[in-house]
Amino acid sequence: MNKAGLVAAIAQKAGISKAVAEKALKGVVDSIAAALAKGESVSLVGFGTFSVQQRASRKGRNPRTGARITIPARKVPKFTPGKTLREMVAGQKTAAKKGGAAKGKK
Repeated sequence: MNKAGLVAAIAQKAGISKAVAEKALKGVVDSIAAALAKGESVSLVGFGTFSVQQRASRKGRNPRTGARITIPARKVPKFTPGKTLREMVAGQKTAAKKGGAAKGKK
């Protein structure tokens, strides 16, 4: 699924226009990126956690010349899936039904 497909799915599931869904998706992505840029993590319960991981510097080789080089340390984004997402991908669980009201409660 690409961005256009995701926007269409959000619009259909939320009952909103594609333009509104695209603005909402952009807002979510921009907010997650801004938090990661500040070194913060973003946790979405049941889905997963976006965080920043520090990679240490390491030795490598230039593939063209074969010369040894030092690859500098850097920060990289990381995603750790939540339990619910892992179970859905493994086929152990299905997507939550629309509604959300508990049985027997009014």
